[in-house]
Amino acid sequence: MTQQPSTGSSPILSVEDLAITFSTPDGAVEAVKGINLHINPGECLAVVGESGSGKSQTFLSAMGLLATNGRATGSIKYRGTEILNLRPGKLNNIRGKSMTMIFQDPLTSLTPHMRVGDQMREVLKKHMRLQGAAADQRALDWLERVRIPEAKSRLKQYPHELSGGMRQRVMIAMSMLCEPDLLIADEPTTALDVTVQAQVLDIMDDLKRETGAAIALITHDMGVVARMADRVEVMRHGVYVESGPVDQIFHKPENEYTRMLLDAMPRIDQPDKLGHVALPSYTEIKGSEPMLTVDDVKVHFPITVGGGLFPKRRPLKAVDGVSFDLRKGETLGVVGESGCGKSTLARAVLQLVPTTAGSVAWLGRDLTSISKGSLRKTRRDLQIVFQDPLASLDPRMTVGASIAEPLLTYETRLNRSQRQDRVRAMMEKVGLDPDMINRYPHELSGGQNQRVGIARAMILSPKLVICDEAVSALDVSIQAQIIKLLIDLQKEMDLSMIFISHDLSVVREVSHRVMVLYLGRVVELADRKAIYDDARHPYTQALISAVPIPDPAVEKSRERLKLEGDLPSPMDPRAQLRFLKSRLVDKAGVEQYRPQLEEVSPGHFVAEHDPIETVLASD
Repeated sequence: MTQQPSTGSSPILSVEDLAITFSTPDGAVEAVKGINLHINPGECLAVVGESGSGKSQTFLSAMGLLATNGRATGSIKYRGTEILNLRPGKLNNIRGKSMTMIFQDPLTSLTPHMRVGDQMREVLKKHMRLQGAAADQRALDWLERVRIPEAKSRLKQYPHELSGGMRQRVMIAMSMLCEPDLLIADEPTTALDVTVQAQVLDIMDDLKRETGAAIALITHDMGVVARMADRVEVMRHGVYVESGPVDQIFHKPENEYTRMLLDAMPRIDQPDKLGHVALPSYTEIKGSEPMLTVDDVKVHFPITVGGGLFPKRRPLKAVDGVSFDLRKGETLGVVGESGCGKSTLARAVLQLVPTTAGSVAWLGRDLTSISKGSLRKTRRDLQIVFQDPLASLDPRMTVGASIAEPLLTYETRLNRSQRQDRVRAMMEKVGLDPDMINRYPHELSGGQNQRVGIARAMILSPKLVICDEAVSALDVSIQAQIIKLLIDLQKEMDLSMIFISHDLSVVREVSHRVMVLYLGRVVELADRKAIYDDARHPYTQALISAVPIPDPAVEKSRERLKLEGDLPSPMDPRAQLRFLKSRLVDKAGVEQYRPQLEEVSPGHFVAEHDPIETVLASD
């Protein structure tokens, strides 16, 4: 029976005058500064704000998981019982059973050396005294309830054997095993593809309605808030700057910071909204000759399958026949779920991984057949900005040295002073204080480090820059700044760009054309207006439908198109015919038909597929 939020009953969780202070080598840091909140049964309360605002610390304190250098004062009550700083023995009677938490990264939250079933049985034995067949059946029931395919076999698998989406579903199933009153979800969908995110949010919403559980949703994604929340607390610098029902927060925000968060969010339904940089149309630039021509590129990795004396080797077709061109001053957006081949394609274009077949021509010269010396000279025109700047910057080098490093390779005539001047000028151009030149990456924020990565890529005035998920890990306000920076640099330097992302809202905002990849192949390619207003392929339609829109009135009423199940294995040749099952030969090892790209209108290419209604389900 569906349970609705109860406004008359007492809160499940109430927080009064909570303050959290951390002792650090630089002195005391006040993370939370005297906040108050409550969560009612059957309600979803969203706590939103950017990184470092103090969102997670409130609920880590409630769960007794505050870091050892942290100190919390005030009051946190669960159903009227004080739980702040409660001894672990007593707190264990509540946490894990009545109050549970889903963390942002399930891979670091699940025990890597324990099978999924063993971890679920451990919870049931501790909190419900269930063992044996009864525990196995309850674990299986919850895995099926969160829509994990082949749930029985998943109980025997280890976390690393599951996809990110399935691991997140396992975390949700584990947190709901004892049917808690309160589910705390800390950025539960940040690292997920949009289709998996949509499925996870649907599961959480269904569980809230079916069990009457309250949800505390911690996030910086206003689209997710619009879809899930009943009430919102907006947090900044350790305090709540605005509170209210979700409709009021979105349609009549009173605080300037709340308005900034809403304005900074890219909207898939409003790519050219007021305050965002307007792009020229593709028709304005398509008359020029292509700078880059990629023709039927394939990247296959040999994978050993099976054991014994005679294991077999099969090709993993990461990129399987991709063709496109790129003109001067154009941005091509590349979208698709994890594992579709986006990053491998980028590396193949730059010849950072060898191509199995096909050609990559830069200014008419095939990069796949030139010598290493010639390729090295060409690379000054071809640069890449990676997703994680801390992983791509040398932690032992100052940011100035990192930015200057390409100059040491390609502009040896410059002396030290001239290099310093070039680096300072570039730092200023990307919005970094030139006085930070002698700082190290760990001394900068995530957004500042991303600007360092961009400055390093731009220092040689390249002609092509590939951005590989360059903004996906950033807060919305920093993301908006980096997007504007990239568009401004493109105009100033007449750059060509390939922008890779799983966030279709961002891709629409920065790209002239969009290419959709599915398991290493192109399923749709068109200019940004056509691909969003007139998407023809069912996979493209499902991706667009899954993107949350930061408007609760729109988000909670629109019809969604869903893909059933998870992304199939690229090792299975039958997976390519997921959308063309009428041509499928359902036998392992049989060579399958390759769906062909068809030009349905000028410049709009779509892969063959069965009728939409036979492929997608709507809700």
